[in-house]
Amino acid sequence: MDAIVFGATGFIGRSLVAELLNDNQHVAAAVRDDTLTPWLTRRGIDTGRLTVVHADITRPLAGLPDARDVYNAAARFAFGLGVDEARATNVTGALNVLEWAATLPGLRRLVHVSGYRVSASDGRPDYRRLGAYEASKLEGDLAVRARAGELGLPLSIANPSTVIGPGQYIGLATFVEDLWKGRLPALPGGPDVFLPVVTIDYFARFLARLPTAEAGQYWVLDDATPLLPELISTIAEHTGVRAPRRTVPVGLVRRLPRALTGADPETLSFLSADRYPTDSAHAFAASAGLEMPPVADALRRWADDLVAARFGAWEPWLQPYGFHPVAGSRTWVNGERHDPAHVLLHGLPMNADLWAPLAARLPGKVLAPDLPGLGRSSPIPANETPVTWLDDLMGPVRTRPVLVAHSLACGPALRFAVRHPERISGLVLVSPAFAQAPGPRLTRSAAAVPMLRRMSAARLAGTLGLPEGPAVASAAADLRRPGVAGRVIAALRTAVAEREESRRLLARVTVPVEIVVGSDDPLVSAVGRPVTEIAGAGHYPQLTHPAEVARRLLAPSPA
Repeated sequence: MDAIVFGATGFIGRSLVAELLNDNQHVAAAVRDDTLTPWLTRRGIDTGRLTVVHADITRPLAGLPDARDVYNAAARFAFGLGVDEARATNVTGALNVLEWAATLPGLRRLVHVSGYRVSASDGRPDYRRLGAYEASKLEGDLAVRARAGELGLPLSIANPSTVIGPGQYIGLATFVEDLWKGRLPALPGGPDVFLPVVTIDYFARFLARLPTAEAGQYWVLDDATPLLPELISTIAEHTGVRAPRRTVPVGLVRRLPRALTGADPETLSFLSADRYPTDSAHAFAASAGLEMPPVADALRRWADDLVAARFGAWEPWLQPYGFHPVAGSRTWVNGERHDPAHVLLHGLPMNADLWAPLAARLPGKVLAPDLPGLGRSSPIPANETPVTWLDDLMGPVRTRPVLVAHSLACGPALRFAVRHPERISGLVLVSPAFAQAPGPRLTRSAAAVPMLRRMSAARLAGTLGLPEGPAVASAAADLRRPGVAGRVIAALRTAVAEREESRRLLARVTVPVEIVVGSDDPLVSAVGRPVTEIAGAGHYPQLTHPAEVARRLLAPSPA
């Protein structure tokens, strides 16, 4: 083997394996359970040069294939670990990998992934002060360097800072999650806190080339990472949420009850103004032709990844995804912005994830945004309207897509179709609320907003008459964010007031129109257009009967 990677199913290990395979190396991946191969396959990585071997580094190793380069990317990374649990992988496991590597006759390099905070330590792993994770990483770093010196083993240690990218939901990600969910009134630490980052793609490339560098320690991080308040502000601006304006000294956070601060004591030692010896890493990266991406762009992309994955709760259903400026809103957009075959506008109280089952059955590309102020999108300014927002959203579109709208989104879709018939090839209205019986009178209740905000996914599913699933869970998560539930109620009130206008607009549409409803939620007003009724469906047929809706969308358009 050219290389063997321990910890190959972890966040760093799997990306390293992908990088080595892309370099046409023959790679052994040492794993306990093979979740790696499906992960690589989903990303289009050729696994022809991959050999998966089973190994438990907490025990002495034997029977593994020889390799030129040995990577130990295995670590128990979590806060709140027990000491024995943390040491089993981070200390004992690291030494077991080293002792096995020492038996290889053709070993070129052992690469051990450590942590950047080892430079800020006085060399004594104080488990009580640091917590089990950081203290065990420090102890492991000391033990590996000492034993490699005794054996004369060629050793390189990579000390990465916070590694960001798709799949990283620990550490700094918890700050972003609290920011996104409105739970970050103040930042712990002072205004000079430096919490550096490095992207997973860059770090994987760095590791893949590190065996050719001079043996030693390499601190891999972006020195241009903004100080923590500016870092959080960058993400807040990108995602359309409010950044905290205050900081709280770490000493005060330590003294306050955790139930009040929400801060894990183990994370507080990372909040410092320390800088790190990065010269050797930068010099090697330059010689290897490696260049870090602009850190602000990397932070924005990572924020998109975190929100798309609901901070690890589920896999994104459509790519690309992310926040884009649309009519003054930071609008969450899934899919193709330039050449979609279908543009999908969701109804209330859902978001664009409502369309996932249907989109999977449609040929061609789709564009599925969250409406302004709803789902993951921020509100539009007072001088903008849903009509101007849709105009701006459709601005980059070069095709003539079919515009598909659900429920209360049918109003803006009708307005666009009347104003811009040359921009779309057809209009499909799914469960148009303006022609159906009014729903529950939530809009008249003073308790509507807090009630909606407190709804669990199960209760929301029951209220809407839907089975529990990712789309409902996604909507419930958004409703708990500050302001979203109130904007849902406001949109309901507006739609009720515009029912008659929407009926009149329908008569003025000149492009082909199709109306799709469920048999359990029929039209109560004449619409003068072709209507497809789906047996057994309610108000959300695209979610409960996606195959039937897809067949209707793919049928020849009515004249």
